[in-house]
Amino acid sequence: MLVLYRIFTAASMLFLAPYYALRGWQRGEPSQTFRERLGIFSAELIARATRGSSEGGTGGAGAIWIHAVSVGEVLAAKPLLDGLKQRFRDRAIFVSTTTETGQRLARERLSGADAIFYFPLDWTVSVRRALDSLCPALIVIMETEIWPNFLREASRRRIPVVFANARISVRSFARFNRWKAVAEVFYEEVLRDATLFLAQTPEDARRLAAMGAPEDRVEVTGNLKYDVEPPSASLFGEWLAEQARSQERWPVVVAGSVAAEEEEEIVAAYDIVQRQWRHALLILAPRKPDRFAPAANIVAAGGWTVMRRSQLDLAAPLDENADVILLDSIGELSGLYALADATFVGGSLVASGGHNILEPAWFSRPPVFGPSMENFREMADQFLNARAGIQVNSGSMLGKVWVQLIEDNATRERMGRAAREICERNRGATARSLDRIVRTLEGQGGSA
Repeated sequence: MLVLYRIFTAASMLFLAPYYALRGWQRGEPSQTFRERLGIFSAELIARATRGSSEGGTGGAGAIWIHAVSVGEVLAAKPLLDGLKQRFRDRAIFVSTTTETGQRLARERLSGADAIFYFPLDWTVSVRRALDSLCPALIVIMETEIWPNFLREASRRRIPVVFANARISVRSFARFNRWKAVAEVFYEEVLRDATLFLAQTPEDARRLAAMGAPEDRVEVTGNLKYDVEPPSASLFGEWLAEQARSQERWPVVVAGSVAAEEEEEIVAAYDIVQRQWRHALLILAPRKPDRFAPAANIVAAGGWTVMRRSQLDLAAPLDENADVILLDSIGELSGLYALADATFVGGSLVASGGHNILEPAWFSRPPVFGPSMENFREMADQFLNARAGIQVNSGSMLGKVWVQLIEDNATRERMGRAAREICERNRGATARSLDRIVRTLEGQGGSA
C-alpha cells in the first residue's frame, strides 16, 4: 500500500508543484516559502542544524525538529519546546508549520526556537532533501499529523519520530473503520515507522493501537494544552480594556475561532444581547484569515458598525459608535478572553470538530460552544459534567445563554472557577512527555 502512495505522490508532484508556486505568488509569499515546502533550506538554517557537532552539544550532534501544523499545535508545543531547550541548551531546536497562520504565530510565540520554517510537502524528493540537509537527531510531531513518506524516510535514517499530544478524533476513527479493509493494512505499515506515540487519553491510545500503532509504543501522557500558560495582555488588549472602561462599554462578548457559516449565528446571538444592553461590544475573531473580509461584510450587512483590528489607531480612542471589533490579526485572541463577560468558542456550531475551550477557561471564563466538539470531546465532556461550560445548538440559544451569564454574576463566577480548576487539575502532561522524549533521544527508552 505504501508503494502505491509513493507512486501517487510522485506523480502528483508534476501537477501540484506549479499549483503551490502559483498560489504562493498570488498570496505574495516570499520565494523561500515555496523552497522550504520543497525541502530546500537556507545555508544559515542548515549550518544551525549541525552546530552541535562543532560545539560539542549536549548528547551529541543533531537538532530537535518539532512539527506543529497550525495555531493549536503551536500553542501546545510552547511548554514542550521550552522544556527541551532547558534540557538541551546546546542543541538547535527547529519548528515547522504547515499553515500560514501557524507560521506567523510560531514566529511570535516560540522565541526559543532556533529556526522556524514550513514543513516539506510529503513528496519523496522533498522529504529526502529536508532530512539530508537538517540531519535531525529527533523529530517530534504534535498531535497526529501522519505523512507516510516523511515517516518512512526518517525510519530509514534511524531518526526517532515521537508523536506528542497524539489524538485520533471520533470522526477520523469512524472514517478509518468505514474503510478498514484497506486502511488497516496501510496504517499498520505507516505507523510502525514511528518510534513512540504519547497519547492524550486512554481512548486515543486505544484508537491508535486499533489503527496499527504497535501497542508497546503507545503511552498515555495527557493533554499538553492544559499546561499552556495564559498569555500576558498585549498592547491591543490593554488599549481595548481602557477604552471599554472609559466609554463604559459593557458587556464585552468575545466570540473566537469562528468558522465560515457561523458568523450569521454570532450576529443573531449578539442582536439579543444588544437589545438589552446598547453599549455592549462584540469581539469577533474568525479562525482563518480568508474569512476576515467576508465576516466583516456579514456584520456590516446586519446594520452593525464594525471596526477591523488592523485599521484601529491605538493612539486614538475607539469610535463610540463601534458595535463590533473584527479581530483580523494572529495571536491576540487568547488574551482578549480576559476582557469577556461572555464567550463563545467557534468551529462548533458547524461540523468542524470544535476548537480549544481552555483559552477562556484560563481566565476563569466559562466557555460556551456548539455541539460539534469531536476534536475536543473528552475535554468538552469534562467541562459539561463539572458545569464549567455550556453547550448550545443555535445562534438564538447562544444569545439567550449570553444574556443569562451576563445577568447572573454568581453563576458566571462559579462556572468560571470550575473552568479554571479543570485547567489546574489536568496539568502535568508536559513533564511526562518531556521525560519520554528525553529518554528516547538519549536511547534509554522507546522501541525502534
